[in-house]
Amino acid sequence: MHPIIDQVKSEGLTFYSKLEVKMEEKKKKVDQIRVKVIVFRDYYADEPDKAMVCSDFCDLRSQSSNYTNFVSDIEADGGGDEPENGLEALALAINSNWETGQQRQVIVIYTDASAYSLDKGPKPSHYPNNIAKTLDELTDQWSEMPDSSKRLLLFAPDVYPWTVIGSSWENAIHYVSECGDGLQELEMEEILNVIAISI
Repeated sequence: MHPIIDQVKSEGLTFYSKLEVKMEEKKKKVDQIRVKVIVFRDYYADEPDKAMVCSDFCDLRSQSSNYTNFVSDIEADGGGDEPENGLEALALAINSNWETGQQRQVIVIYTDASAYSLDKGPKPSHYPNNIAKTLDELTDQWSEMPDSSKRLLLFAPDVYPWTVIGSSWENAIHYVSECGDGLQELEMEEILNVIAISI
């Protein structure tokens, strides 16, 4: 994962400037762009402080240094073999402290791994209590978010559960990623386009 993480970090650090350019191209303006980053690994293989690491929401205009510092500190570390806890990361993202109103909620998942089933047991002691217990429950949580404002972009392998989510969740798009292929320029362009079009 080292080269992939480095590439994703590099794209993440230029994300804001590229988004501003894309917004100008589409003649759109926003007052605030809040971003939260969730780094997921493996609750079943990692220590509590490594399995899931979340930033606070950062306003990229006024708190860009917080975002930059968090992304810069991400390392390919820990995690067992496949699968990983991607669904848990998605659950945390869905249940984040989103602002309501006219804001858009865009979740981007980037992974080259399959995901544990949410009903896998027994759970380690540091597994969060507030995670959906099944994929159906997580699907319901996604469904409860307003359709007009939510978007989910999955850059994930062509395997369960990503194929199910990509084909059955509203406002979700699944781009098939290949293991070890990194974050391609085309994929970053898709992320920027979806965010800009959604506003």
